[in-house]
Amino acid sequence: MRMSTFIKNFIERETISRRHFLLASAAGLGAAVLPNPLGGSARAALTDPAIAWSYRDRASAYWNSVVSGGEAFVESLGKPKSALVSLINEGSSEKSLADIKAFLAKNNGNCALACDANDSPNARPIVEAVAAAGGYISTIWNKTDDLHPWDFGDNYVSHMTWSDEKPAEETARILFEAMGGEGGVVHLGGIAANNPAVERLNGLKNALKDFPNIELLDAQPADWDTQKGAALMSSFLTRYGDRIKGVHCANDNIAYGVIEALRAEGIEGMPIVSYDGNPEAVQMVMDGQLLATVFTNPHWGGGITSALAYHAATGSFKPSEEPKEHREFYGPTVLVSKKDAEEFKAKYLDSVPKYDWADFWGPSNGQIQYRS
Repeated sequence: MRMSTFIKNFIERETISRRHFLLASAAGLGAAVLPNPLGGSARAALTDPAIAWSYRDRASAYWNSVVSGGEAFVESLGKPKSALVSLINEGSSEKSLADIKAFLAKNNGNCALACDANDSPNARPIVEAVAAAGGYISTIWNKTDDLHPWDFGDNYVSHMTWSDEKPAEETARILFEAMGGEGGVVHLGGIAANNPAVERLNGLKNALKDFPNIELLDAQPADWDTQKGAALMSSFLTRYGDRIKGVHCANDNIAYGVIEALRAEGIEGMPIVSYDGNPEAVQMVMDGQLLATVFTNPHWGGGITSALAYHAATGSFKPSEEPKEHREFYGPTVLVSKKDAEEFKAKYLDSVPKYDWADFWGPSNGQIQYRS
């Protein structure tokens, strides 16, 4: 069966994005960071800091939405979109850190950065490099539990993540109900060291406790990637065959690959749930190809993360004077199922809501809680 036009084009865009990344790497950010003699604590408010977003790729609708939020923020400052520098790491933690160090060196630390560190252990060296150079950084998604903004004075402005466990549990329950409460399920996850990958698998496992006739056949990382998702689903089909009655995906990109792997085997109508609430996935929910996805408002998340770093850098507010719930907090989540997908699409996707980028914590969802 022929590959759907959307997913075929999506995979082609991923490949092109990687080529562009390699060309940019060859041309650009290879310099080592230069030490800032002032250090992070000696510098006062910055003047017109360079603004950057460090993230995985432009191939996915999710990261495009994050960056569009950052661009909307810089435009609110009267700057062009191009004033937001993209530091694209393509899933490499080493590249993420090297590019940030090069950006700091190029701008002598006069920087405001928004960043997803790619994996949790990479967050600390990134934050330490930014603080040492006198820059300011706000992070999302990935950091270790022992890394806190308040341990770095003002330079580590904030960290936002999303409480993925409960929404992933909700999608799993929708999946299990569609399976009739019995049969085998497989989970295709993100990068193993990513906080959201861990939480989304935990959500699935939580739901399993109430469905004794559902068997988790396998759970493996697909690295948030469509092509890896397709390859992994093909291997699951080879190993487990028709024992698979449902699929739990850690993000929408993986789900696209799962659908193609199923179609290659002539399988239609398999119950599938995913995560991210990308426009294509929402349409698939409306069309019945996916049961549910979860929206994390990446446009708002991308814009407000940039805004926090920038306004802290320019002295609009002092992070160290803010309560802890303003420095580590959850972003919003919205479960999207067939019954509400059309209403959701009209509200969030057909036209992008306008946000007040000075309302730093308006849609946020409380302080991050850690397991003891």
